Amino acid sequence: MQYHSTRGGVTGYSFEAAVMEGLAPDGGLFIPSHIPSLPADWTTAWAELTFQELAVQIFRLFIDEAEIPTPDLEALVRKSYETFRTPEVAPVRPLGDPCQQRWILELFHGPTFAFKDVALQFLGNVFEYFLERRNQQDTSRRHFLTVVGATSGDTGSAAIYGLRNKKNIQAFILHPQGRVSPIQEAQMTTVLDPNIHNLAVQGTFDDCQAIVKALFGNPTFRKRYHLGAINSINWARILAQTVYYFYSYFSLRRQLRAQGQILPDSVVYTVPSGNFGDVLAGYYARQLGLPVRRLVVATNANDILYRFFTTGRYEKSTVVEADGTSVKATYSPAMDILISSNFERLLWYLAQDHVATGTSGTERANQAGQIVKKWMDEFQSTGRLAVNEAALQAVREIFDTAAVSDADTLSTINQYYYTQSADKSYLLDPHTAVGVKAADRVTQRSPQTYANVPNICLSTAHPAKFSEAVSKALHVPQNETNSQVASFDFDQVLPPEFVNLLEKPRRCLNIQPGTVENIQATIVKTLGSTNL
Repeated sequence: MQYHSTRGGVTGYSFEAAVMEGLAPDGGLFIPSHIPSLPADWTTAWAELTFQELAVQIFRLFIDEAEIPTPDLEALVRKSYETFRTPEVAPVRPLGDPCQQRWILELFHGPTFAFKDVALQFLGNVFEYFLERRNQQDTSRRHFLTVVGATSGDTGSAAIYGLRNKKNIQAFILHPQGRVSPIQEAQMTTVLDPNIHNLAVQGTFDDCQAIVKALFGNPTFRKRYHLGAINSINWARILAQTVYYFYSYFSLRRQLRAQGQILPDSVVYTVPSGNFGDVLAGYYARQLGLPVRRLVVATNANDILYRFFTTGRYEKSTVVEADGTSVKATYSPAMDILISSNFERLLWYLAQDHVATGTSGTERANQAGQIVKKWMDEFQSTGRLAVNEAALQAVREIFDTAAVSDADTLSTINQYYYTQSADKSYLLDPHTAVGVKAADRVTQRSPQTYANVPNICLSTAHPAKFSEAVSKALHVPQNETNSQVASFDFDQVLPPEFVNLLEKPRRCLNIQPGTVENIQATIVKTLGSTNL
């Protein structure tokens, strides 16, 4: 398997090269040269595999044996998921009334209680594996990696826990000051390992992400300091997330079979979406052959994705908020993103609808890359791009969408916790609540598509990470007679790892103003004091 850029300027990369580079030299994102074929008997041969066994099978499709031999791949997978609090890694639970056909895919059982642990535990180990091998094979110099990433909350802590104390790696994580939850900030800044460096930047996640892209766009700086990417622009993250779509499908089938129910011929997935990486993994799962009827893209008020799937136009918001930005601060802050970086990968596949029919495979890929480059240049200069009607109709066969307000987010948390039946009570975090509400919306809007079809909602974070929003959602006036009200105590759902977390010592640099030049200077100064 080889990899090429979405912008057509880079081809023939190995998995190792694509992962270690992160972002392609032409500014595009790496994608596989082709979608591999599943084994003919995958529906039976993979049906009873553990998460770890399934991960090896799926990774093997995209990673050549010569790059990572199977015994090494198995060891990397085992090491990556032994940090999770449940052997299932990503369990599937029923949600609410069985007639709703609503299920929850719990992706918060990793070390930082967020779905990004699934990919970043693996990516950190892959980085270390490749660096150690390079240093063993080439002793003429030291091979190292300077990881630079931006976070709206969960990526940062998951990356830090995946990279802490890793040999030959220094990590610099940028987060928007005051725009992550207190727990998220504490998870990042209380990690005191010497190779971890937290940088608080005034502005939004998009500002942090723009700085990271600018650093990667500086070829001299990038090459000298061996920059590596941990954001979902890194292909390894998308690949790792693809696994839990397959695992949840098999888990659902096993549960339905045990209940004597008819197995579905397809499944719907609803995905809280910000940077588009999580739902893109579902797209790749579908392209591989997983029977996915629809992928529902759930957004909050920062709805660039909702507007694209509704109109075919991908446009930045022009509404300026009170803080001078166009990003609305919501109760689901990990989704407070104006520009979805991973969307470019989907655009490459859509661009093929703009290529003349009869074009050969290689030339078709190159032309699609040129179209994406034109689109992204246009978006960079004007803040908008648009696809043709044929591409929009094609994408609507796969994706649906709904935007959810803060008020609906809180009411959904309340609804599923204060249910009529105590045994069906479920505590949603605000991002998952956005997904659940979006699932309700699309079902009501298109019952012919969604009725009687299992809808698996991806639960992206533990509710304790967003205590302020959850507590607000579950606040009930004193004269409320619901018997469950008095029983709610946030300490009951607080993981032991979060107890006294806010009081622990911290290490973080406030970068003011948050410019590319200041961040670059900070990285250079910090690396100069390390042993790299």
